[in-house]
Amino acid sequence: MHRYAFVLALICSTCVFSSAARALDKVDPYICPTQTQGSGIDCFLEAVPQTYTMCRHIKSIEIIEFGLTGAQEGVNGAKTEYCIDKHKILIVRPYQAALREAASKTEMVKDIRKLYDSWLDSLAKLIPGPGETDEAYKQRVVRPYAEFNEQIKAIRVLAEAPATPPKPVAKASKAPPAKASEKK
Repeated sequence: MHRYAFVLALICSTCVFSSAARALDKVDPYICPTQTQGSGIDCFLEAVPQTYTMCRHIKSIEIIEFGLTGAQEGVNGAKTEYCIDKHKILIVRPYQAALREAASKTEMVKDIRKLYDSWLDSLAKLIPGPGETDEAYKQRVVRPYAEFNEQIKAIRVLAEAPATPPKPVAKASKAPPAKASEKK
């Protein structure tokens, strides 16, 4: 019986350790081209500016084709909308892997979520504003890179710091159960 328990424990431990290695197996190499074999955190940190750049370039092509004011008229913005929707789906695995890897560092989890929210917000703001000049639009869509870089640096610093052990939870003291001899 003990022999089977050892084999079962060995199989389970192999599954746990190999699942971390396979967390990024199905990640599209275009969203984190140099980090698909790295950690989830590294892939996610590479994917944020990479995917933003892809969608920004597509929006630039729409602006070249239809002009700044016509880039969203009718179906003219469909390519950018598709790019954003596609990357929201593709970034899920690296994002979840990063959150799992950072789980022991609450500040890092918070910063990863903040970066993800900044990324979503930046993608939503790729649409030119009414009356916005070409120069103002170009300056505005470049600004998120500085924010991404600042947040990525902060996450990398936290990744290098040792994990803080969880605070012990104080247990309420209970009276020990009564012994059979005391019940009489």
